[in-house]
This record gives sequence, C-alpha cells and structure tokens, in this order.
Amino acid sequence: QVQLVESGGGLVQPGGSLRLSCAASGVIFMVYNMGWYRQAPGKQRELVARISNSASTNYADSVKGRFTISRDNAKRTVYLQMNSLKPEDTAVYYCNSDPVPFGSWGQGTQVTVSS
Repeated sequence: QVQLVESGGGLVQPGGSLRLSCAASGVIFMVYNMGWYRQAPGKQRELVARISNSASTNYADSVKGRFTISRDNAKRTVYLQMNSLKPEDTAVYYCNSDPVPFGSWGQGTQVTVSS
C-alpha cells in the first residue's frame, strides 16, 4: 500500500523560503512521475509542480521562477524548494504521482505565508 508523508511546512513571512519533503513507501518510486499539489481553503486542489521519472520538471505559472521540485530516488523522496513566498501560496501541500494520483493521499503539510 502506498504511503506518502509530507513535512517541512510552517509559518513564514512574505518573501521567505521553505523546503518541503515527501517520503514515499510501498511503491517503486523511481518509475513514477511525481507532483506537488496544494489546496487552499475553499479552493480545489491544484498541481503546482511536477517532475518526471527522468527528472524533467514543469511548473504552474503562479510558482514558476520561485519554486523548484527535485527528487532523490535512493531516498524515495521528492522535494519542493519554495522561495519568495507570497500570501497566496498559503495552502496545504501534498505530493502524489502525476498525472494520475495514487489511490491514497498523505496528510499534507500546512504552509502559511503571513506577516
């Protein structure tokens, strides 16, 4: 059974940085494309960054140039480096496979950007 555990969120001031991590188990991690998703209150979950199994990356326009996704297949972990954070980045962040998420989601990690 797939298990995804996100960590690294917190409260940060606008302009600050955070690095999120997502550890995966129960899956042959290296064959999957992975993505970071986020869900803000009252909004639908959206994909903000994806990384293929060959490490090519794509970003939503709203985070392009500020966020960087990476992966470490040996550690079965995907990362999201977030710089120049804005209040509109406030959300719960999740990782999952892309384009078809695994059947289960982790608990997510809360990112709050506020002064």
